[in-house]
Amino acid sequence: MITSETKIFALMGDPVKGSLSPAIHNSAFKAMGMDSVYVAFRVPRAHLADAIAGIRALGITGLNVTHPHKIAIMNFLDELDESAKSVMAVNTVKNERGKLTGFNTDGMGAVKALEKEVGALKGKRVVILGAGGAARAIAFALLKKGAELTIANRTLSNAIELKRLIEKKLGKTVDVIGIKRKELKNALSGAHVLINATTVGMSPNVDQTLVTADMMHRGLIVNDIVYKPLRTRLLREAKKAGAKPITGIGMLVHQAALAIKIWTNREPPVEVMMRAAERELRRGENY
Repeated sequence: MITSETKIFALMGDPVKGSLSPAIHNSAFKAMGMDSVYVAFRVPRAHLADAIAGIRALGITGLNVTHPHKIAIMNFLDELDESAKSVMAVNTVKNERGKLTGFNTDGMGAVKALEKEVGALKGKRVVILGAGGAARAIAFALLKKGAELTIANRTLSNAIELKRLIEKKLGKTVDVIGIKRKELKNALSGAHVLINATTVGMSPNVDQTLVTADMMHRGLIVNDIVYKPLRTRLLREAKKAGAKPITGIGMLVHQAALAIKIWTNREPPVEVMMRAAERELRRGENY
């Protein structure tokens, strides 16, 4: 039962329709015996400042941030944790009596999900599609684990900007390429892992993909952070090529668990959260 004492947590982005985050977080809160509720708010780019003012005014305890706000939201926060400061992107906000601190759990969430499937990432050659907020976080986390990185992005200048940020913050070198088929295929020929950190292939545009089966090789590990549909066009192409497909559900759940730990200082029930995500997906026609 929701009362005036119930703590409110939220997701903010555009779009948020069909997000699994409410089911995942609410299952955790119930299992942890917390008087809390998690809701999703659609916030267009132009309304971000007003939405953040609303978070302060309403005393919303914690916030998750998704596309397209992960970078822009930094302008409206009081402080950045090192996890957000290093990658210059935020996906989690903690509200402590009106003071808003930004964190980033995307990168570590992606690493935890990948390590569970493939083991140690040190020395693995990884191609990341995208250079936005999620790609930034994942790139930093992978490099800290000793992976070698190529960033592929449609707007090459954004990939170059990320490369410079990585060099400045970590002192590591990465390769950058465009999304042209030939250069992508060449990069993938020597890669161990491909990660799609863009929204390409997300519902309702389920037939879109940046990489097709003929560009992959058998044994390539293909991780799509898009989770709706669960089996994206990219992952279907991976299966066709004999590559190993990994869905986005693992990253989603692990980054959510890390966010709950930030908000509550308690260990959340990851398996409960995973089951909740899978149940919710089964209700969708694209599962």
